[in-house]
Formats: sequence, C-alpha cells, structure tokens
Amino acid sequence: MTIHEFSATTADGVSRSLDVYAGRVVLIVNVASKCGFTPQYEGLEALYQETRDRGLEILGFPCNQFGAQEPGTDAEIQDFCATNFGVTFPVFGKIEVNGPDAHPLFVHLRAEAPGDLGPSSGPLYEHIKATRPEALGTDEVKWNFTKFLVGRDGKVIRRFEPTVTPEQIKSEMVELLV
Repeated sequence: MTIHEFSATTADGVSRSLDVYAGRVVLIVNVASKCGFTPQYEGLEALYQETRDRGLEILGFPCNQFGAQEPGTDAEIQDFCATNFGVTFPVFGKIEVNGPDAHPLFVHLRAEAPGDLGPSSGPLYEHIKATRPEALGTDEVKWNFTKFLVGRDGKVIRRFEPTVTPEQIKSEMVELLV
C-alpha cells in the first residue's frame, strides 16, 4: 500500500486523491498554529521553495489533538499560514492523527514508520511522559510537527519526530530528489 491510495479533504472541502503526488518525494507533516514548533513552518516553506521544482511536495495536515494547539477553522488556519509564514505548500483540512477517528492516511503512516519519541527529545519527551505516558512506546503521533518522508513511489521511508527541524532533514530529502 502507498499514500497514493488515499484521499484527503482540502481546506476548502474538496476531496483530493493523493495519487496526484505520484512521482514526487513527499513530506507529510501534522501541523498546528499555536505550538512551540509552529516556527517550523518557516523552514518547511524555505525547503519547499528551494526543492519543489526538483520534485518535493510538502503536505500539511492541521491537528488539534495535542494541547488544543490548532483551534481555528480551516479558513483561519489557511490565513494564519499565509500571513505569518508565507506558506504556499498545501495545507489540508483539519484532521485527527490518532485514536478511533484518525485519518486513514495517518493510520497507514504510523504503521509504516512507528517511530518513538525517546529521552533524547528532552523537554518534549518529559512533557509527553507527564501528560500522555500511554503514547510512549506506541506508533502514535506524539505531538505536532511529526514528519513522514515518502518516496516517489508513495512508500513511507522514514518518520521524524517534532524536535527534528526541516533544516536537519534537508540533506536526506535532497538526496531523494536526484
């Protein structure tokens, strides 16, 4: 199974098949407007501008499951992204990434790249340990700005936890664009 077999709802309510991204390297990120990691939008947009012509696509999926850090409507989220960070990559409609109502795309991503937030993640690890200890050691998305790297064939390559910035994964992504 690949991401190309899924669809997602855009911020304006239209269902978009992810097969439109076939042949492109895709970075899928669950995002939030009121998170300590929100400044990563800037790095994501810079990466997108620099590499989109070589085949990179970044897809943002707003999620309000972590500390209610994405409370806005889809329209408010779009406005926030454009106004504050000049975001031009697609930011879809708000979804859930964990639990019984998790979007099927994220169920797939989590199963393909379970990842685990470890003590090396510092304060975020301590926060999760204190507030959501049941999530540790599972395939759950632990917090906003978890990133999934997907190859041109639509298969998940790797998961990056929220503390890993776009700048830190740039070289790995650029290698896939040759």
